[in-house]
Order: sequence, then structure tokens, then C-alpha cells
Amino acid sequence: MKTALLSLALTTSFAASALAQDVVQQTSLGTPLAIELAQAAVAACSTEGYNVAAAVTDRSGVLLALVRAENAGAHTANASTAKAFTSASSRTPTSTMAENVAKNAGAAGLVDIPGFLVLAGGVPVKASSATVGAIGVAGAPGGNLDEACANKAIEKVSSRLK
Repeated sequence: MKTALLSLALTTSFAASALAQDVVQQTSLGTPLAIELAQAAVAACSTEGYNVAAAVTDRSGVLLALVRAENAGAHTANASTAKAFTSASSRTPTSTMAENVAKNAGAAGLVDIPGFLVLAGGVPVKASSATVGAIGVAGAPGGNLDEACANKAIEKVSSRLK
């Protein structure tokens, strides 16, 4: 009888452990903060005289917010969204990916991944060390300038990303 009870207890324990591994909780950026990030990035670029679009995704790369300056080019909405998706899914700034592609022939295939845009301007949004989303900016006269606006937006809300 003791053996049967011990066996049942161990089986239940292992089943509970297996179930816990099947269900995962993840932290992701909320829509209200995503909207603020997109607005802050467009405003940061505007003060520099750049008309851009800014897209913010959740941790999986799903679009949460898109803000486009009135005079931003038509392509900027799609480009900013693709940069945010690329950064969210890789958990890496797109400028780093672009550098890696330029330096490493083995990384050149990254540009062929559907939905990826390997140009500077996409930045992961982190809460502590976890990537909770990403922001992509497009339309400034250089990806480094897009990235600077994204970083300014993240800095503006950094106290809420703890």
C-alpha cells in the first residue's frame, strides 16, 4: 500500500512538473506604452527636422502601435514595422544585424527571412533583461538617425520599464 501511494505521489509530481513546462508566462509591452513610444520617437525625430514613422511591436513582433509624421514618405510605415519586427524577433538592434551581415558572409542570409528588414533603426525594448517589445523608426536620412530617435523614445519611458 505504501509503495502504491508513493508511486502515485511521484507520478502526480512528475505530471505537474511536465504541465508547468507546457504553459509559459511571458512579459510583453502593453499597447498604451507602445503608443507613447511611437509618439515619442516621431517627436524626437521631428525636433531634428526628420519626418519619420515609428512602429512598436510586442515581444513576438506583433504590431501594437504605428505613428507616422504627416510628411513622412509612404514607405516609412512598412519600413518601420519591418524594423521593429526584425528587432523583436531577433532580440537585437537592427544596426548590429546590418553590421554582422556586412562582415560575415554566413549572416548574409538574414536579409532573406520574410518580414526582416536588416537596416539600422530597430531597437529591442527591454524591461530589466527581458525583451518585451521593439521599436522601429524609418524616414530619417540614415538608419543611425532612426535608431537615435528610437533610443530617445525608450529613454523617455525607461522608468516605466523596470
